[in-house]
Amino acid sequence: MLVVLLGLGTWQVRRLAWKQALLAQIDAAEQAPAQPLAGTPPAFARVAASGYLRGDLAALYGADVRDQASGAVLGGQLIEPLERPGAPPVLVDLGWVPQDGWHGVASPQQTVVDGYARPPDHPGWFSPADDPARRLFYTLDPAAIGRALGLPEVAPFTLVALGGAPPAGQPDPSRHLPRPPNNHLQYALTWYGLAAVLAVTFAAYVRKGVHA
Repeated sequence: MLVVLLGLGTWQVRRLAWKQALLAQIDAAEQAPAQPLAGTPPAFARVAASGYLRGDLAALYGADVRDQASGAVLGGQLIEPLERPGAPPVLVDLGWVPQDGWHGVASPQQTVVDGYARPPDHPGWFSPADDPARRLFYTLDPAAIGRALGLPEVAPFTLVALGGAPPAGQPDPSRHLPRPPNNHLQYALTWYGLAAVLAVTFAAYVRKGVHA
């Protein structure tokens, strides 16, 4: 048991080194300029894409309550297709908006979106059902959302916009690339601590047996 506990602690130390290197790569990617979007980029790569945002085909993804001046407000992520010359449209997550009055503008707007590529999600056993008729979605699946918006083909990923707080307050884009949690040091200390407790307990047991 002591060997197992020490092995688990050492494994978490190695995982800690790996996670720290991964987080350093994410930090570097966040500071680097966005690369022009071409093809299907790696997951969470920072890219920039230009085209026309189809506000008339806007949709809402997810459900998230945020504190506003008026109090707690239910909202979600505003999704709009970005039409690109010579490439299929890519769905863009423009940021959080209130659930009431989230519908976009009726005419296309030319823009450049700086963000990161997010791979598609897939519904699980307990995922809420999408409502295509109302353009409300709870799984970020570009293919399914694209079909509901009448787009026969869309890019197989979502472009999540990055930016600061907008003057109008919404849509409120992401500020940073996503970062995985890093609890490996805590886990390593837990396993090593259990190993130490086991060693002390066994030593006390042996000592008691010797003096019995």
